[in-house]
Amino acid sequence: MAGAQPGVHALQLKPVSVPESLGKGNKFMKWDDVSNGEGLCTVDTDLLDIAYIKDARNGKCTKTPKEAKLRELLDVSTLAGKMENRMLTVVSGPDMVNITYLNFMAFQEETAKEWAEELFNLASNLMVQNMSREACLEKAYGVFLCPRSIFRMFSADRKRVETALENCNLPSGRSDTIPQEDFTQEVYNMFLSNICSRPELDHIFSDVGAKTRPYLSVEQMTEFINIKQRDPRLNEILYPPLKPEQVQLLVDKYEPNASLAQKGQISVEGFARYLNGEENSIIPPEKLDQSEDMTFPLSHYFINSSHNTYLTAGQLAGNSSVEMYKQVLLSGCRCIELDCWKGRTTEEEPVITHGFTMTTEISFKEVIEAIAECAFKTSPFPIILSFENHVDSPKQQAKMAEYCRSIFGDALLTEPLEKYLLESGVPLPSPLELMGKILVKNKKKHHKTSGSTKKKLSEQVSNTYSDSSSVCEPSSPSAGTALPRAHRHTQSHPAKRAIKSHLGQLSYDVEAESEDEDDDDDDCKKGSMDEGTAGREAFATEEMSNLVIYIQPVKFNSFEASKKINRSFQMSSFVETKALEQLTKSPVEFVEYNKLQLSRIYPKGTRVDSSNYNPQLFWNAGCQLVALNFQTIDLSMQLNLGMYEYNGKCGYRLKPEFMRRPDKHFDPFTESTVDGIVANTLSVKIISGQFLSDKKVGTYVEIDMFGLPVDTKRKAFKTKTSQGNAINPVWEEEAIVFKKVVLPTLASIRIAVFEEGGKFIGHRIIPVSAIRPGYHYISLRNEKNQSLTMPALFVYVEVKDYVPDTFAEALSNPIRYVNLMEQRANQLAALTLEEGGEEEGEKEVCGHTTCLEAQTLEELKQQKGFVREQRKQYKEMKELVRKHHRKTSEVIKEHTARSSSSPVQTVLIWVNFITSSLQSLPLLLSLLSKLIKERIKDKKPLVNVDSHNETSQQSSKHFHYILWKRGFCNYQKVLCKLFLKANAPHFCFRAVKKTLCKCIVVILNQHLL
Repeated sequence: MAGAQPGVHALQLKPVSVPESLGKGNKFMKWDDVSNGEGLCTVDTDLLDIAYIKDARNGKCTKTPKEAKLRELLDVSTLAGKMENRMLTVVSGPDMVNITYLNFMAFQEETAKEWAEELFNLASNLMVQNMSREACLEKAYGVFLCPRSIFRMFSADRKRVETALENCNLPSGRSDTIPQEDFTQEVYNMFLSNICSRPELDHIFSDVGAKTRPYLSVEQMTEFINIKQRDPRLNEILYPPLKPEQVQLLVDKYEPNASLAQKGQISVEGFARYLNGEENSIIPPEKLDQSEDMTFPLSHYFINSSHNTYLTAGQLAGNSSVEMYKQVLLSGCRCIELDCWKGRTTEEEPVITHGFTMTTEISFKEVIEAIAECAFKTSPFPIILSFENHVDSPKQQAKMAEYCRSIFGDALLTEPLEKYLLESGVPLPSPLELMGKILVKNKKKHHKTSGSTKKKLSEQVSNTYSDSSSVCEPSSPSAGTALPRAHRHTQSHPAKRAIKSHLGQLSYDVEAESEDEDDDDDDCKKGSMDEGTAGREAFATEEMSNLVIYIQPVKFNSFEASKKINRSFQMSSFVETKALEQLTKSPVEFVEYNKLQLSRIYPKGTRVDSSNYNPQLFWNAGCQLVALNFQTIDLSMQLNLGMYEYNGKCGYRLKPEFMRRPDKHFDPFTESTVDGIVANTLSVKIISGQFLSDKKVGTYVEIDMFGLPVDTKRKAFKTKTSQGNAINPVWEEEAIVFKKVVLPTLASIRIAVFEEGGKFIGHRIIPVSAIRPGYHYISLRNEKNQSLTMPALFVYVEVKDYVPDTFAEALSNPIRYVNLMEQRANQLAALTLEEGGEEEGEKEVCGHTTCLEAQTLEELKQQKGFVREQRKQYKEMKELVRKHHRKTSEVIKEHTARSSSSPVQTVLIWVNFITSSLQSLPLLLSLLSKLIKERIKDKKPLVNVDSHNETSQQSSKHFHYILWKRGFCNYQKVLCKLFLKANAPHFCFRAVKKTLCKCIVVILNQHLL
């Protein structure tokens, strides 16, 4: 991604290490929820894949038994500490919705605390989530200790399993067990080689240099790594190629034969282990680490965002869940949505639900507590709470504000930072400056009344109408678009409406500027299906309004109005259809808008199944808060997870530089290269697959590219289907080439594997800017984006800077190209109008192949542009010469025919002649000055005055001289102004010509008066 800090990044990723205490283990008591209550239980030894662990909790965040008997049974020792502090809850599941809780109780508080911390650190470690192929195979090592597990994994090809076990001298019966001392790491590697043979590695090893001998030297291995495996896009000074001494360390690490390693030689087995190793991962570790500059304004980042965070299923029916807020935050999301409604219980507690639908309600306070618990567990950068506030009770809004203040504490941002006041032209603070802060997006109240008046009116309404008092009633949804909440009142008392109206008139004013309104676009107009089911938001009370600082929602009117106001703290929300409309009509303006202000995009209301739009559309326009339904892991959500997997999974990705700089302009629909961005050429060859399925079934691979419209290629490539082999299929096919990826920093490649019937097996989404060239393994992920242990693809990737076809020839044979360009230049010079040009050209034509200096790619590009400009100017010159001769003839004829005309016409004729011939302006000035001086010297008027004019007959020569002198002075002023204008930086010859003619006519006409 663009924007990484300069210099070599110091890796901050923590290596995978298991504390000794966890390795030895500790005693816990396990209890479960059962249908008739809670109870203790005993379980057989089982394994829980750490990839499925979402969280590990201790203390008040854990689950505790509800029945008194079980609590007494568990609380056996009060001396060991509080029971909740000895609790350990392990949260796991295949996705964010289907969550399982494993409840344990330790005998010591320190034990439970240590296990909770270390389990979470391991589960959230980015190196664990992006393991090398070697680590994945080691992870499966423990599973293969039992032949029953092996047969279960390869149930469709039992004969192959039996043969592999027999070749390793291991028992092959289904009921047999393999002694652990016999199943060593070496035997395990031998078993993998037998069950999944790799003939393609032998061919690669031979091609690299081992054709006549069974090993590679250190020098050959160094050449292979630096030429085939190194990214040519890297700076050779900051990232120098490996030296033989460094490669020798790799040989020592991976070569199993110690004698070969001492000689500086590596066998095919060591070569294969190197390809499996962590040094050869498909993604460099620095891309996974938090490496992007976090000091730019908030509007310069893509921010991981959720829509209707509380929902676990569809938009119209299903359960709302407090746990969803925890899971979404733990996944790295930094903007979550809270749809707040007025509680109807006697406690008057606000709730969160999807208005006018059959979804369940959850407690607002519990949600705030859940957010406080998980807000900064995976990322320290700021969280945005997007409130959709329908609470029409001032009392309950006051409760909401109080919960936010008391539960969030100092983490809640309630005042603007000193350097970032809420003024026009002031940018937003950076994520680094807002680290550890929670920002509220809610309606902002603008009023002119005193606080006492507002409080008095609010109390009057509250005391008069109790629960049913409202600040603003929500508008009813359109027919057929929503299911109404059965308990919501649809009418209000006339007196209540009068007080409400009076309060609204006193508390709100309409700004003078039409472009500065306080209604958010996505909340004020909910009548269409696209914009959802909920009605208009309630007015914000003073308490909630005071929590809104840098994220103030306003109605979007136009990009021009937003630019004129220039308030970075104001933002607008767009339903996906409206955003797509704006993107289509004004793509460049949309990008410019997002440089200063935040924009939030949310799914249209007709997506009742909680499906998602393609977020790439709006990332291309620089939209920051592209909100998706996290409960649905479809392709769009997979792209979102892939996008925010990098930069430390912190939820923020720095936008490309041209999407941030005010002096750069970008059109998302461009098909040409972007200024300052080097396009890439990407080639991917699918070589083979390993352990793709446990079935004896054919498999195939598809490749997609997502990015700018010009870069996006859906189903760009598909391999042939392997014939009944999912363990080690090999595809002998040509590579797919993406010749020109215009914007690599926003492009991602998706590689997906399917069974022959179309059933999904696994996939991987990798940014083009992060992918490593060379031979690599790509570990696959399931549809929920969780790592699969065994399935993988072996590929060969080439990535380099894009070179147009015209320059590709120059790079392949530069001497021939330079000679050809020189020959063409000489041929063009021979056709010019200069005398002797042909002779000079002939003198210059000679061979320079022996003394030609090397030229850089930039010099070749400049020469290409020079030749193109030379051809263009030659054509223009020929056309101008032709026009010149034709115009000269016409003007001379016209001048001859009008020889008796007035000097005014003569001057204008010469002006037109000179300017149309494109002569220099000084020549024109000199001609006019000479003409005027001659008239004054000869005491002749510039204009022939009518002899019948009485004034003319009585005037003296002195009078005429003064008049002519005054005229000459005026001419001098005019000519001086025109000369200055001609030398201005934005000189326009046509404008000077027009002004000159006008001034001459005006001045000469003065003499007629």
